[in-house]
Amino acid sequence: MKLGFVGLPNVGKSTLFNAITNAGAGAANYPFCTIEPNVGMVSVPDERLEKLAEIYNPDKFTPATIEFVDIAGLVKGASKGEGLGNKFLSNIREVDAVVHVVRCFESNDIIHVEGSVDPIRDIETINLELIFSDIEIATRRLDKASKALKGDKSMQTEVDFLKRLIAHLDEGQPARSIEITNDTEQMVIDTTSLLSAKPIIYACNLSEEDFKGGIDNCANYQKVKELAAREKAEILPICAALEEQLADMPQEEKMMFLEDLGLERSGLDRMIKSCYSLLGLISYLTAGKPEVRAWTIKKGTKAPQAAGKIHSDFERGFIRAEVIAFDDFINKCDGNMVKAKELGLIRSEGKEYVMHDGDIVLFRFNV
Repeated sequence: MKLGFVGLPNVGKSTLFNAITNAGAGAANYPFCTIEPNVGMVSVPDERLEKLAEIYNPDKFTPATIEFVDIAGLVKGASKGEGLGNKFLSNIREVDAVVHVVRCFESNDIIHVEGSVDPIRDIETINLELIFSDIEIATRRLDKASKALKGDKSMQTEVDFLKRLIAHLDEGQPARSIEITNDTEQMVIDTTSLLSAKPIIYACNLSEEDFKGGIDNCANYQKVKELAAREKAEILPICAALEEQLADMPQEEKMMFLEDLGLERSGLDRMIKSCYSLLGLISYLTAGKPEVRAWTIKKGTKAPQAAGKIHSDFERGFIRAEVIAFDDFINKCDGNMVKAKELGLIRSEGKEYVMHDGDIVLFRFNV
């Protein structure tokens, strides 16, 4: 999973990226500090995996990972090549989802590229640049589809949808908010590489005072929350300055710090949870002395395709999956596979089995 951090210059994007990845990207009080995208790999926290490691004491421990990309700040005119526009657009095209860092905090010490703090204006600035780029792409596809329609009447549905899509974009609405009514329309969205169709999380960068005073009292956060609901986007309240402090703390001290703020999880943990929800992802687990590992798959994935994440031979020669739910493994048989078999908790599942989050699996295959 590859997530791109975007935002206007000086909204706290690189500071937040540094805090959650410890990748050391430059963070400075001037636009375009980030020119080349910085990349950081982050392990996905999973208490289930840690529990399995305690039981098996494996030779290798492999959590799921997320790749974060810190993309250069964007200004008006990016779709026409202004600032670092072309580089920005090509970098964002390569990610699975977007974390749009939006400045909601006030500060006299940190300049804003527009001269004032207005999160809705900032969101519209970036959204419009993505939309302008999408209009060009959708128009080119419409021209091609219209020519094909002359010899293939089955193209009519695609042509009609592209016209509706372009009208939607012309109104300043992102592609992700358009209503999809059939499989052809979904296919067009999936294969047109539209930037404004990418799943998005609005990461609202708040001040420490906002968190301590209660985020519901922050007017800027509430504005973004309302916009996210209209766009079918995720929203994440976060404080880059706090995450920076948390990054270097021992675990016990970190938990006490979060508790004082009335938070159960760090911003990174909450961001990962939002990303999994946004992209419709779950994890299944494999466990044994050689390795304890988490594997990320889409919700609805069937057992053979899940096995293929490990190796293509597992999918090609799939026989069955021996499955036990993590909660059953821990709560009903004390983390003991022998006891699990005796209690009949290990199920033998075939090719049509749909994987569940937290399944502990042993795949049987033959090639």
